[in-house]
Amino acid sequence: MAAEEAAEASLARLSPEPGREDGDEENPEGGGETAALNGVVVSGKVKSNNLDVKVTESELESEEKGTEEESTRESDSNILDVSSDYPREKHISIQRHLADLEKLADLKEDEKKPCPLCPEEKFKACYSHKLHRHLQNLHWKVSVEFEGYRMCICHLPCRPVKPNLIGDQTFSKMGAHYHCIICSATITRRTDMIGHINRHVNKGETESRFITLPAPKSREVLKESATDVQVLPNYSTPQKTDSYFNPKMKLNRQLIFCALAVLAEERKPIECLDAFGATGIMGLQWAKHLRNSVKVTINDCNENSVTMIQENCHLNKMKVKLNTKEDENHEPMGDGEENTDTIEVTKMDANVIMHLRSFDFIHLDPFGTSVNYLDSAFRNVRNLGIVSLTSTDISSLYAKAQHVALRHYGCNIVRTEYYKELAARIVIAAVTRAAARCNKGIEVLLAVALEHFVLVVVRVLRGPSPADDSAKKIRYLIHCQWCEERIFQKEGNMVEENPYQQLPCDCHGSMPGKTAVILGPLWSGALFNTGFLRRMLFEAVQYGLDEAQPLLKTLVCEAECTTLKHLSTHSPYDENKQEECGVYIKTPNTSAESYLVHGKRKSDDVIRNAAKRQKSENSAEHPAFYYNIHRHSIKGMNMPKLNKFLNYLSEAGYRVSRTHFDPMGVRTNAPLAQFKTILMKYSAPTYAGGQAEGPLHLPEDIQAGEQVQAAADGKAEDAEFLEDEKSGVTATVLAKDYPTCCAAD
Repeated sequence: MAAEEAAEASLARLSPEPGREDGDEENPEGGGETAALNGVVVSGKVKSNNLDVKVTESELESEEKGTEEESTRESDSNILDVSSDYPREKHISIQRHLADLEKLADLKEDEKKPCPLCPEEKFKACYSHKLHRHLQNLHWKVSVEFEGYRMCICHLPCRPVKPNLIGDQTFSKMGAHYHCIICSATITRRTDMIGHINRHVNKGETESRFITLPAPKSREVLKESATDVQVLPNYSTPQKTDSYFNPKMKLNRQLIFCALAVLAEERKPIECLDAFGATGIMGLQWAKHLRNSVKVTINDCNENSVTMIQENCHLNKMKVKLNTKEDENHEPMGDGEENTDTIEVTKMDANVIMHLRSFDFIHLDPFGTSVNYLDSAFRNVRNLGIVSLTSTDISSLYAKAQHVALRHYGCNIVRTEYYKELAARIVIAAVTRAAARCNKGIEVLLAVALEHFVLVVVRVLRGPSPADDSAKKIRYLIHCQWCEERIFQKEGNMVEENPYQQLPCDCHGSMPGKTAVILGPLWSGALFNTGFLRRMLFEAVQYGLDEAQPLLKTLVCEAECTTLKHLSTHSPYDENKQEECGVYIKTPNTSAESYLVHGKRKSDDVIRNAAKRQKSENSAEHPAFYYNIHRHSIKGMNMPKLNKFLNYLSEAGYRVSRTHFDPMGVRTNAPLAQFKTILMKYSAPTYAGGQAEGPLHLPEDIQAGEQVQAAADGKAEDAEFLEDEKSGVTATVLAKDYPTCCAAD
């Protein structure tokens, strides 16, 4: 009886008292279950088993000895219930410095102290110097670091392992583990713990709920295009914040705003969706400047981002209509005295909201590739609507990770001189296939590839015929790896015996081995819509978007394949001079509303006129790809200035323009052989330094021979020139060949 009373008293002492928790107990994530040192406690009740009896007897012995070390360890390892939403204390294994961990052991030179992270059965009490080495080598060095804290390995009985059955007895082993600083989960392996923390970071769950962590810093308010947004101090680092805001994407946001402003002039009002809101800066700019012309919906699946979007709407005096997947409660914020517009904020997965609702304008800007959202975007987008997507996975699109491009886009690519335009055509091909699966075609309005992103804006054309026409423009590209000449494969399914014959160059005949590769499938159609770009430029000037205006001027010249001085300056909304090849175009006697009926198909006359207009303007389509003047410069020669070289190509009868893809790129319909011939003709020798730029004066018979035999012998000369350039003796060959030709003649 005395033993039973003593056991009951010990169990009563081990149960948590009101306002205090047992030091050897820990509540893992999920709440309700508590792992105790002296038994398994579920919902505050003790399960009796053989292990409980044994541990209770040892507890009685320790009680008779009257040791105080156990109570010290118990008081240091108190934690709160993880099911609570309120901040809780961190586990003792999570510390900032080694000295903080040593304080838990209360090191004294003359006394033996136990390890605060190991049970006495595993590590007995020892003197301070030995305990210091133990904490440093077996706990501190095998920790996982995160935001200045170290999650040391813990050997306390916080995580029970499956028991081993030996005979009639059951033994429960306690394994080493780590405690997560964010969700307090217990994980055994260090590599698994690192992956667990990385998953928290990728989901934006970086705010720990421990009360000992430093308080979040005050938010910073940024202003862009007359729109205020408050961001976290580490807003520019995606791995450190829930709501990512990149100031370098300002140009991207301005281009998308101009495209939306053009669509808002066609039909009012339009429903537009920012599928990945983050801070909500883009949707706020739409609603603040376009006002009643648009109905803005900002979506994000992160709860912290949704909260910040609502606060930013309140900061800009916008009304908010909150709509979540679970319940649809409207929560107005702000007085709305200055602005009566309402922004709808939703907390859903982007695929879900695009499947549930229809929109006129959809913008996709996820982290990395956007191919996972294309099917949903084209499922319910309205006819003649616009889909814009920003792809930031430039490592795969720019051929740095070719296997990733094959996995995401199903495209084989290599690094070329025109890799940025290649990236834009890869994305458009993926967009075309996604639209075709929904019986929709596309018309490319804009394709921009800069340092940090690839932006594609397309108009949606409903029907199987536009879908078939768009799908036919997806073709493979033959690329010569020696001279970088390229050409799209001919249409048709017939297999050719020698595909090298399609290339304008003759590198395969003069070089050993295989010289060309097949890239793609790629979009082979136009990348720009001249009329739409002109109207975007007009909107950029009207709203004072200074950063977008120079780029839009370059894009207009590139779409028309002309230099800037030949750019016409008529009004983009001039009804008599509109040159857009899209389906929307104004006529002198008919307004735009008669062509664009909201939610209805176009009439047969409009479809017929649009088809005729597209056929007539296909002949004026800009040439595909471009040449880099530095890549094809002649060794030992000073090439002319780029603008002068454009004039030389234009005087030779070729279409020519600069390109935004490459500052030193030239978009022209001239073959590479003629491109090099004109470049060599107007290059000056390096040894004649300081002389004025001008054509290279060659003997008359050589000039005549070049003019007559340029087309016939261009391929052979180009291959021979590249072979000599590879060997590094190009300048010597040029110096020797010209006197030989003169002497022979």
